[in-house]
Amino acid sequence: MNLKETNTVQYILRIAISCTYIGHGMFAILGYQSWYRYLQVVGFPMETAKSMVIGIGYLDILVALFILIKPNKYILAWAAIWAFATAFVRPFAGEPIWAFVERAANWGAPLVLLLILKNKSN
Repeated sequence: MNLKETNTVQYILRIAISCTYIGHGMFAILGYQSWYRYLQVVGFPMETAKSMVIGIGYLDILVALFILIKPNKYILAWAAIWAFATAFVRPFAGEPIWAFVERAANWGAPLVLLLILKNKSN
């Protein structure tokens, strides 16, 4: 892949990841109730989960903006780990394994962008 193609792929990934995180952030800020149980699975009581989901929503939007404007390896690593964790918890919250499988792109895309940026800097 030449430099121009790599830059194009990088921008597509930045936009896609940012849209994912902005969308999820807005769902959280608006109080998407089904997400409370994911925090309950890892031990948070319902009232705490409700407050945390809103804060997580704002954090997701902040992550999206960083990735869109100036991505760095730490933000991308966080995006990949967080997306993997939130997908992984779904089967434990009573959803089918496919709820995890279908979200592979949510954590895979930040990993790909991380690799592109790493290779670009070498």
